[in-house]
This record gives sequence, structure tokens and C-alpha cells, in this order.
Amino acid sequence: MVTAERPFHLVVFGASGFTGQFVTEEVAREQVDPERSSRLPWAVAGRSREKLQRVLERAALKLGRPTLSSEVGIIICDIANPASLEEMAKQAAVVLNCVGPYRFYGEPVIKACIENGASCIDISGEPQFLELMQWKYHEKAAEKGVYIIGSSGFDSIPADLGVIYTRNKMNGTLTAVESFITIHSGPEGLSIHDGTWKSAVYGFGDQSSLKKLRNASNLKPVPLVGPKLKRRWPISYCRELKSYSIPFMGSDVSVVRRTQRYLYENFEESPVQYAAYVAVGGITSVIKLMFAGLFFLFFVRFGIGRQLLIKFPWFFSFGYFSKQGPTQKQLDAASFTLTFFGQGYGQDIGADKNKPNLKICTQVKGPEAGYVATPIAMVQAAMTLLNDASDLPKAGGVFTPGAAFSKTKLIDRLNKHGIDRETECEIAALRSPWERPESGGALTELVRAHSLRGRPLQLEEVVMEPAEVLTAPLRRKPHVQVGTVGSQNKAVLGRRQWAQEGTEATEGEVNLAVRRI
Repeated sequence: MVTAERPFHLVVFGASGFTGQFVTEEVAREQVDPERSSRLPWAVAGRSREKLQRVLERAALKLGRPTLSSEVGIIICDIANPASLEEMAKQAAVVLNCVGPYRFYGEPVIKACIENGASCIDISGEPQFLELMQWKYHEKAAEKGVYIIGSSGFDSIPADLGVIYTRNKMNGTLTAVESFITIHSGPEGLSIHDGTWKSAVYGFGDQSSLKKLRNASNLKPVPLVGPKLKRRWPISYCRELKSYSIPFMGSDVSVVRRTQRYLYENFEESPVQYAAYVAVGGITSVIKLMFAGLFFLFFVRFGIGRQLLIKFPWFFSFGYFSKQGPTQKQLDAASFTLTFFGQGYGQDIGADKNKPNLKICTQVKGPEAGYVATPIAMVQAAMTLLNDASDLPKAGGVFTPGAAFSKTKLIDRLNKHGIDRETECEIAALRSPWERPESGGALTELVRAHSLRGRPLQLEEVVMEPAEVLTAPLRRKPHVQVGTVGSQNKAVLGRRQWAQEGTEATEGEVNLAVRRI
């Protein structure tokens, strides 16, 4: 609530930084959202009034709002000056902290916010910082009734809420999920600002501290539901996406696991196993990334090596990271797709001895990940804190996005702002899909597919395996492909034979029934 003592709903701290300027633009867009029923008083904060003023002027020019600068407050504060951080926190309901690397600069902001009654959101992708802040400050934040929510950008709102979304859409119990992030670029390629690179260098260079923190936490393991999710090789081929993949080295796995622990311990929800990967394309990309990874892992072990990595990000990352960051053309042309492949059990199937009999595929699609989708996610998380208080955890604390927002309307907010969860394809076996039918005849699968929000169903592919136990003479893996053909949704078996809705298509002795939900 805005009062004379706390005049701003939102304060963007670090607004003149590379990411902060994009967050500033996004708050300015939210300020004039036609669906808003009340005004949104906000401010920018940082060390230099001149730099903050220039950021507001650029945003005003880009958004066509010449009066923007006069509508936004300016707060001067410095990460090295605790008193100035306290003054900033006293004026804000929610602080959007854009100053990283967070392992060096994040804790003073969190401390000032908790002590002065302000909630705080950051976009850290650093597991050690995120887990340490929860360990140190969760109880203090709960006592003050404020919410400290990390990783509220591309790391890791799409992944964390994507797993929750997949669980909610499954007609049964979701036990395991693999996610694959695919980055799409335009003709000018991709570029990432070196701030993210620095966080990765320092994080990998200090992995031992994270291990010590986790050992000191002494947390009981959450129960394992269903078979243990097998980890893929460091370089593996994803047939569904027709792409090679490597493990995703960001904070998503850490964040999702913490969310699943919270939901299990507080709501007795069945925990979901999770693994995250990056789809990198063909073999040429694999070779390029392999050499970059070897360079990185070797140099990051030594102090002088880390200095070289930080000084020459463009060289050591093979051009992916730079001190200049992406151009506007690169931002406009880029997008991402995050695909989730889940498995579990139908409502009438127990998870103790049976094999999973249900599979589901969902997707999150959005604009450029780092500087378009991240500001959208961060700002909408802040708006959720302001407007959905009754759906948040009853007491404050330090939370992951999924723990804080699983009962809120954040997913709907993201959908309205261009980060869509719009495709669902679920495969449910009428009989166990991996066993020969006892009475002989064809193995029948029911394919259920529909387009969320009334849009045409996007092309998806789900591979059913292993083929060896299917009824002869079919000796290869059958493919179920769901997509839009003309004006009707249809399915194809073996990529050769189309089936109309409500009919059956048979190839060999594998039978496919198709219908719309």
C-alpha cells in the first residue's frame, strides 16, 4: 500500500545496468496497461542520478511517452552504503533487484529489505546464493511478513512454473519431467551480456561452497515416486526434438527441486523428479560447445584462469557472450521454446510396483529469453505480489517462484504478456503401453490432444518405446504425430497414414485411436 512513508509500489534497483534498463522499460509498460484499475507509483534506484535520468529518457523515447521521466521517482543509493539501501527499502513495497553478480551484491539488498519491511525479487541464476539466502533469512523474512523471491526471470520462472503447469494438466500423478530449452535466433545470431558470464565463472569456480552448504543443511530427502529418472549423457540426442542436447547448467534444477520439496512438505503434493537440458541443434553446434566447455572448465579452476575468462568473454565463449550484449535486432529476432516431457500414472494406477503408464508433453514459448522474457517475468512476479496477496503463502519468507506463486494467477499474467503455455499432448495407455496385450490383438493407445486458448494445435511428436515388445510384425519404433492439417486436427502413425478424428488407423498390428477433447 502506498503511504507517505512508503510512496512506491515498485522500485527498480540497478535500473541503469544492462538488464535493469529493460526491466525499467517493462515497468513503464505495466504502468499504462489498459487493464490496470489503479495507478502504479514506482521509482528507479542506483548510484548516479544522471545515468538513471538517461535510462528514463531512453525508455520515454522508445515507448513514445515524453512525460515518463516526470512520472517516475529517482532514489540515489549504493550497494556499498547500507544506510542508503535502508532508505530505498523504506520507500518501496517491492524492490526489483537487478544488481549482480548476486553472490557479491545480493545479500545487502535482501537484508535491508527484510529489516525495513519491503519484499524483494531478483533474477539470480546462482544456486549457491539462492540456497544460502533461504538458509540464512527465511525465518527473519517470515517474522517480518515480507517475501524474498529469487530466480524470478528466465532463470527460473518458465521451468519452475512449467513443471507445476504440467502436473496440473496431467490426468493422474506426474512423477518425472525432463525439460529442453531451445533458443531461436535471427540472421544476426545470438549474444548475451557478460554479466551472466561472470555469474557462471564465479559459480563454477566455487562449487565446493555449494556442496558444503547443502551438507550443512542436512535436509531429509523427499520420497521418490515411481522409477528413478535416469540422467542423460553429457551429449545426447533427443529424438522428439531432432536435436542434440547438453545438461542445462543454470539454476533451474536447484530451484525446481526446492519448490517440489516445499509443495511436498507443506501441501503433501507428490514430488516430481526433474532434469534440465539445452537443445543445441546439430553436430557442428555440439563440437563448438564442447570445445567452449572444455576451455571454460579448465580455466575456471584457477584464479588467473577466471580473470582471463572474465576479461575476454567473447573469445572464450566462442562469441556467445560479450561486454556489449545483444543488439535490438538480435533481441527482436530471438525467442525460446521450453519443452517438458513428463511421465507418471493414471488415477487408478499405483506407483509402487507398476511402470509409468502416462506421458505428457507441454511447452512454454516466449520472446528473447534474457532481456525480454526476463523483465516480463520479473515485473509480473512483482505485480502478483502486489495484487494476489491472499493466494501467497500465509507467512512471508524466502521462496522459489513455484513455492510463492503456485496458487496465484501468475501463469495467466505471463500468458497475457507473451510467455505462453499453449500446447498440451497427453498419451494415456488403455492397457500397459510396454506389454503385449494378454488376449492378443492390437495394442491400443488413446491419444488426447487439444489446443489451449483455442489456437490451432502446434506440431508435436511423441515417441512410444520400446518397440521390441510391440506385437509383430512391426519392429521399429512407432511415432505418434499430432498436428494441424487443413482445418482438422489429425494424427499420423509411422508418418504415413493419417487418421481422421474418431477413426482408427492401423499399420502392422499397432492400433491408434484418435479423438479431440
